[in-house]
Amino acid sequence: MEKGKLLAVIPAYNEEDNIRGVIGEIRADLPDADILVINDCSVDATARRARQQGGVRVVDLPFNLGIGGAVQTGFKYACEHGYDYMVQIDGDGQHIPGEVGKLAAAMAATGCDMVIGSRFLGVRSFRTTWQRRIGIKVFCHLFRLLLGLRITDGTSGFRLYNRKSIEVLARYYPSDYPEPDAIVLLHKHGLAIAEAGVAMRARECGHSSITFLKSPYYMAKVTLSIIFACSRTRW
Repeated sequence: MEKGKLLAVIPAYNEEDNIRGVIGEIRADLPDADILVINDCSVDATARRARQQGGVRVVDLPFNLGIGGAVQTGFKYACEHGYDYMVQIDGDGQHIPGEVGKLAAAMAATGCDMVIGSRFLGVRSFRTTWQRRIGIKVFCHLFRLLLGLRITDGTSGFRLYNRKSIEVLARYYPSDYPEPDAIVLLHKHGLAIAEAGVAMRARECGHSSITFLKSPYYMAKVTLSIIFACSRTRW
């Protein structure tokens, strides 16, 4: 991709121990990408450490919007500044920028509008907790049943978007646990979705927002949200 065409968006909340490493890897592996950090009202030094890298754009949200609001801010920025592609790389360090080439290759080969980086397509990778894997399997069956899509890693936030999907998601993006709902939304708008097998890793510092005790709530909420989203006729 040409310089100025790709925006790497890093949603980050209290990632002061990870953010510099994430930015450094993006610069090394995606030298033509512009980098935008969405600081979701962190209470630590995330924003300061991001700015210390130089040449990184940082948007400070006035209050904590959660992952959905943070990522949609990235879509709006990408849309308004004319980017042709946007890749989401989470601030916790689990996504490997060197794997973005696999997403780009899949988009070029299929002509799709969004590519999801999947931990479950012929790769050896960190695959999250067993509770999350159960949920991912359930969502896989829901997508196949309700949409006729085979999505093996519906909760993965490691995604590459083209201009069409950027424009849709800049207007409409789920606010809470958005990754599965975004699949439904793009499908409803007639956009094509593909997956590519990628490696991921465990976060080195910090903690996931989805804890063991929150997992049942996450499962129930996202399942109902997928069903509701599939039943909607208009957006």
